[in-house]
Order: sequence, then structure tokens, then C-alpha cells
Amino acid sequence: MRDRRLILQMLAFFLVGTGVLLFIVLDVVHWFPAAATAQARNVDRLYKVMLIVSVPIFVLVETVVVFSVWKFRMRPGQENMDGPPIHGNTRLEVVWTALPAILLLSLCTYAFTVLHSNEKKKANEMIVDVTGQQFTWTFSYPRANGQPPVKSLELYLPSNAHIYFRIHSKDVIHSFWIPAFRLQEDAVPGITTDYRATTTNTAATYPIVCAVLCGLGHSTMRSFVHVMPPGQFAAWEAKAGGPVTAAPGQAPAALGKQMFTSSLGCGGCHTIADAGTSGTVGPHLDQVLKGPKHSAAFIRQSILQPNAFIEKGYPANVMPQTFGAVLQPTQIDALVAYLRQVSK
Repeated sequence: MRDRRLILQMLAFFLVGTGVLLFIVLDVVHWFPAAATAQARNVDRLYKVMLIVSVPIFVLVETVVVFSVWKFRMRPGQENMDGPPIHGNTRLEVVWTALPAILLLSLCTYAFTVLHSNEKKKANEMIVDVTGQQFTWTFSYPRANGQPPVKSLELYLPSNAHIYFRIHSKDVIHSFWIPAFRLQEDAVPGITTDYRATTTNTAATYPIVCAVLCGLGHSTMRSFVHVMPPGQFAAWEAKAGGPVTAAPGQAPAALGKQMFTSSLGCGGCHTIADAGTSGTVGPHLDQVLKGPKHSAAFIRQSILQPNAFIEKGYPANVMPQTFGAVLQPTQIDALVAYLRQVSK
């Protein structure tokens, strides 16, 4: 009778604990940002399956531990007492060996099917070349008919599209990670890695992060992915493929400020009071762009060939050396105009 009551108590503790913990981990805790791809939804579903399987096992083990401490704890005067001798139960040992093996095999099989589905090649894939270099990401969109690729410092993608990312590095190992996509892949020098993503129909902007420590400016190696309707993406691609100019009535310096504070991410490394930026990885531009350094030629060279002159106290090879290949002449002119204007 006493053993039966103990089992019922343990069973009640197990059921209540499992129900409460499953409610918390499945409904209360938000483990990930909103899923932005079909692959992300697959990963989220796999994670929930893992929780549903592991939570009851965890609660069962903790139930046995708690009740063992509570009901069978040593009491005063029992310090030298030993429990009754016990012998192994072959049938029980077979069961608790076979069941975990079957469970692990099932979960591994399911995880493999999710991985295989996420990596499966889709029809009509859009290719995007991703290049990491200390400390920036650049994106290139190959075009047909021998046209030069469209290049960008931020990632633009159409919604409901199959994307094939080819990932490269020009210097050290980086890691291309879009948390909302649930996909991460290393960018390794000399190797082209890849992964696939199918965007959802949600138009939104998501952060891109380098997830591998890659040098002094690692924390600033961030960008954004903009998912937009196909028609809007086509308009962006057509515009990005042509020359970039200031909007009607917009001075080149205003375009330069816009680039400095947003698309290029310069403010993550440099301080300029006018732009409201406070980066300390690179020189304080309000202070250093004075005298001879105020010239357009010096500023242009510092953008296109950042290692040509290294400010005292700062290391070489920190500022990206890809702006000459990524930026159009009008964009460089706009940056030069803005930096000259604010550093007078």
C-alpha cells in the first residue's frame, strides 16, 4: 500500500511537472526570432520535437531524484547502515538500453530528413555571391547575357524565392549568419561554401551577423537583409545595376551622409558628431581630417586604399579594402563631399 501511494505521488509529480515545463518551453519562451524562410520553419519544428521528447525524460529523472532524496534520505543513526543487497535485472537493463537507442535513432533520422530537405536543390534558384572581408559583407548578383553583376553592401531578396548563397572570404574565416533564416555557414579563404534558403512572403528587414571572431572589428561586421515583394526587388535590381546618383534636390553630401550612417556601416567604426556616430575601432574623423588631410584626394585615397596611410595608434587591415569594387564613382564622390563638409 505504501509503495503504491509513493508511485501515485511520483506519477502525479511527473505529469504536473511535464505539463508545466512543456507549456513554458513551447508557449512562454520565445527561443528564436520570427522565421523568415521555409528552412527556418523546419528547424523550429525540429527544435520543438526535441523539446517534446526531452522534457518528459528530464522530468522523469528529476522526479526519481527528488523522491529518492525525500523518501529515502539517510536519517540520524543510519550512517553505518547499508541497504539490502540487490541483483541486476536483465530484462530491465535490456529495456532501458533498447528504448533510448530507439529514441536516439528516431530523432537522428528525423534531423537528417530536415537537413536533407533544407539543402535540397530547388528549381529556378536565384544565385547570390556573399563575400566576407575584414570587416564587411558584400553581395553580388550574377546577371544573364554577359551583363556585369549587381553589387551591394546590403542583401536584397525577393519574397517567395529560392536563394542559393555562394559564400567566399578574402582574408580570414568569417561566418555568414542570418538568425531569422536559422542558417549559418563559414566563409573560408580559398573555399566556396554554400547554403540554400526559401524566403517567405513576409516583407521585412533582418540583421546579418559574423558569428566567428575575425579580428579587431569583428563586432562591427554586420549588415541587413531586406526581403521585399518580387516587383519591388526587380525595381531595386534595375536601379542598383545603373549609376547611383543623389535624389532630385539632394546634395551629394546628403547622399554621402546617408551612406555613412546606414548602408556602409561606417559609423560602427568611426566617430562623426554630425552623423551621430561614436565608433572607436577607427580614427575619430572630426579630429583627423584636418589640414592636408582635408583634401578630396586624401579622403578618396583613404576610402579606396585604406592601407596607404595608417593613422598613428591604429593597426592596418582593419578598414575594408573592397569599396573601390563595390561602390560606384558617384557614391565615392558623395562620401568625399560629405567628409570634407563635416570636417571643415
